[in-house]
Amino acid sequence: MRMTAPRPVFDANASAGGKDLGPLPEWDLTDLYPAPDAPELKRDLDWLEDACRSFATDYEGKLASLDAKGFLDAIHRHERIEAIAGRIMSFAGLRYYQMTVDPERAKFLSDMQEKITVYTTPLVFFTLELNRLEDDFFDSRYAENADLARYKPAIRRIRAMKPYQLSDEMEKFLHDMGVVGDAWERLFDETIAGLTFTIDSEEQNIESTLNHLTDQDRSKREAAARELARVFGANIRTFARVHNTQTKEKEVMDRWRGMPTAQTGRHLSNDVEPEVVEALRNAVVAAYPRLSHRYYELKRKWLGLDRMEVWDRNAPLPMETDRIVKWPEARSMVMDAYTAFDPRMGEIATPFFEKGWIDAAVKPGKAPGAFAHPTVTDAHPYVLLNYLGKPRDVMTLAHELGHGVHQVLAADQGEMLASTPLTLAETASVFGEMLTFRKMLENAKDQKERKVLLAGKVEDMINTVVRQIAFYDFECKLHEARRGGELTPDDINALWMSVQAESLGEAFDFMEGYETFWAYIPHFVHSPFYVYAYAFGDGLVNALYAAYEEQPEGFQDKYFDMLKAGGSKHHKELLAPFGLDATDPAFWDKGLSMIEGFIDELEAMEE
Repeated sequence: MRMTAPRPVFDANASAGGKDLGPLPEWDLTDLYPAPDAPELKRDLDWLEDACRSFATDYEGKLASLDAKGFLDAIHRHERIEAIAGRIMSFAGLRYYQMTVDPERAKFLSDMQEKITVYTTPLVFFTLELNRLEDDFFDSRYAENADLARYKPAIRRIRAMKPYQLSDEMEKFLHDMGVVGDAWERLFDETIAGLTFTIDSEEQNIESTLNHLTDQDRSKREAAARELARVFGANIRTFARVHNTQTKEKEVMDRWRGMPTAQTGRHLSNDVEPEVVEALRNAVVAAYPRLSHRYYELKRKWLGLDRMEVWDRNAPLPMETDRIVKWPEARSMVMDAYTAFDPRMGEIATPFFEKGWIDAAVKPGKAPGAFAHPTVTDAHPYVLLNYLGKPRDVMTLAHELGHGVHQVLAADQGEMLASTPLTLAETASVFGEMLTFRKMLENAKDQKERKVLLAGKVEDMINTVVRQIAFYDFECKLHEARRGGELTPDDINALWMSVQAESLGEAFDFMEGYETFWAYIPHFVHSPFYVYAYAFGDGLVNALYAAYEEQPEGFQDKYFDMLKAGGSKHHKELLAPFGLDATDPAFWDKGLSMIEGFIDELEAMEE
């Protein structure tokens, strides 16, 4: 029997509480596979099983005997395996994210994960054996073959794990056990997607409820915040169990590998030095009083409040109109900004809108939030949004489209080199936001509109820099505390509150129940310590944009070269053409001073 995707429960145009947002695009996943039961999918699964087996037969225990050409052939075969496995998992994952509460889609994703884990287990030897070879082996092979030398950055990153590698048998066991950890992530995803919140007698999902926190009506914001707290509180034991299990699993893994800190694995995968992250973290924490504390004090006055509550943090300003931006207008705003920077950027972005590469509508059971999924280098990225027509949603579109453009440009590097470390992966997305913001600022009709735009941008930057570094500090405390034993929900709540007051400042009171708001942040579960990448990306882009303003001549070509490089260069090499260096402690202050400058301008408007 042919399987068809379930129909959406309601029309996309009704997604913002009945507001007509225009025709919202949906994904067309047939570029990956026509259907879950498509013969092409079965063909690829069969090929993958055989390719993994024959790769192990041909190369296991023999890498040291390969000449440069033989070693390059092995890498090409490994890349092809990565591409097919990545295509299958992208298709299964994207279908699931469209409707996470559909049991068939959840089962399909789980079945594919298990199959691919089993099929790829014979490949575990490859990185283990690579790491047992001496440096001389690689140096001589690189010297023999320029095509092989191109892979040096990818092999360097693999070999960064050499000191933490376990026995072959142990590594295979951990590879097989990976699906168990994935199950805890799925429990988190399905719990979040299945939560229902009642506001004004109407049942809503988490995305729509969080959206109320930006409502003009303060009583609606309060109702949403209290309802979020009630529902999180009712489910807090489940969330605490997920976090306890995930952090314990990580602690066991890190201990066996001999990793010095819980953050080491993330720094290695990000290809960034711990001291660079520490310098970023310290610069942001030192800037809390100059950034978030100062801005929220301004906002408190604008809102006419003696004290702010957490539901006022993302409140619109009193002079802001409750404007809904329809989809065609949002598309124009972002595309105009991209094209004005460089027509090539507009050309790369166009197919996202026209070929089913964006899924924009809020739908029951759809994954919350937004992302750009690169899929594989011989396909194209897909962007997920939950578009509700708010001005911030336009910035989210600009952000995710930036990721998409980056992923398209980097695809020519191939599977091993296209993937950008998280610290640099946020560059094009945040730059896309900055271009859109600057274009909107340029077109502001008057001082009032300029003020609203500036304040919105400052809030977004605070959410990206201050909030994410506070999240990072929370995670550091969480993983450290878990090493001492099981954490109760109250223990985790206390860790959350310890970073909130410090980062937000004196303007705030914290309602009862806010201590549970750690529960819904997906990064803590899916990608521990991911969050500092947002602050890294924002600081880097602010410094980049300052370089663009100082010397626009030739900037576009250098910028495109940086994006095309994907993961083939270290951050030091990528930033050198712009005269920037993230290892310089003053680098982060340069980025933070842009936010400070915007706050200066807002304060000057008050005088």
